Amino acid sequence: MRITLLVIGKTDSRALDELIQVYVGRIGHYLPFDLKVLPDVKRSAKTTPQLQKEQEGRELLKQIEPTDRLVLLDERGKAYTSVDFAQHLEERMVSVERRMVFVIGGPYGFSPDVYARANEQITLSRMTFSHQMVRLFAVEQIYRAMTILRGEPYHHD
Repeated sequence: MRITLLVIGKTDSRALDELIQVYVGRIGHYLPFDLKVLPDVKRSAKTTPQLQKEQEGRELLKQIEPTDRLVLLDERGKAYTSVDFAQHLEERMVSVERRMVFVIGGPYGFSPDVYARANEQITLSRMTFSHQMVRLFAVEQIYRAMTILRGEPYHHD
């Protein structure tokens, strides 16, 4: 299975982007992995949060194939421990799905159409983090899950 992390907008912190790339490279040792950055929606004074979510949603959904498993990283999603998340990924990896797409939405969240298409929602925390920080946490947790599944010493209980 291939995993894709789909995000909106570039990371404006070089240090944060370098850390993200470290984990992207590490994940690639375990399975095919892509980090795909979609351009920010151009905003104007007339762009409401709802309109921005809808525009971002249309762009996100263009990236999703009918056979993809779409997982939204959403503060209202299901919470996992790192070990439970690893087991969940393992279950998905042996399924018939070819690609699992994790999505980090824009600053206002997801449009109703994206929620309707999603197969599941998970949360990394009940706290709110910047979308740039969430990217780092997401790739680190995917890497951690791979090391847990391989019995490697990265994760400590």
